Amino acid sequence: MHKTIEMQAAGMDYKALNDSLRAQGASEITVRGVMGQRYLGCAMQDKNLTLYGTPGNGLGQYLSGGTIEVFGSAQEATGDTMNAGEIVVHGRCGDAAGYGMRGGRILIRDDVGYRAGIHMKAYENHEPVLVIGAGAGSFLGEYLAGGLIVVLGIGLDGKYPAGFFCGTGMHGGKIILRCDRKPEGLPEQVCVHACTEVDRAEMRPHVEAYCEKFGGDPETLLGAQYFVLSPNPEKGYHRMYTSVI
Repeated sequence: MHKTIEMQAAGMDYKALNDSLRAQGASEITVRGVMGQRYLGCAMQDKNLTLYGTPGNGLGQYLSGGTIEVFGSAQEATGDTMNAGEIVVHGRCGDAAGYGMRGGRILIRDDVGYRAGIHMKAYENHEPVLVIGAGAGSFLGEYLAGGLIVVLGIGLDGKYPAGFFCGTGMHGGKIILRCDRKPEGLPEQVCVHACTEVDRAEMRPHVEAYCEKFGGDPETLLGAQYFVLSPNPEKGYHRMYTSVI
């Protein structure tokens, strides 16, 4: 039987709040009045955390299971180096969402700041997924090494949904952007092609999950024009690789 508990965070220091969360034996925890407390859900494994308000930096850092759902927006480094589980944000996120993600999924209803998905990577059967509902700032997917980033461009009327230098240094993974025209001026490390049925099949479960959480018709979203960014094998960082002589 799952035990549930509700807490009030207003006026609590971030350390005191985190200590209290870790001490709880409940598997379902709701926290109201969150106002900038950092590192909530850090390294959590087996709890479902529902937050009302605006959590501070490092929400869900090193998350290794369970879910964090935020009814509000989140600040920087949401899901930093997370391994598993899911983070759902009913608002927007600041910079570096999904920094170094190694697994799990982040669903963001609105937009994100700079450097979302930087250094995301996949290993074994772990593939991180970052879904952004509106648009993203510059350096989206910088140094991407693995995983999937989907930007749905909701409310942007088919305009390019990312900032400058999208995919700079990417050498793995995939970025899927909803826009009417093929992106131009991308870094030389990036190849771009129109979305195929294989690409749509890959993003389908994540678009459906997005609509389940935030509303909208997944078929309408999936039927739109998308372009896929992938690494350019001719422009990788070959000189940085080591070899045994």
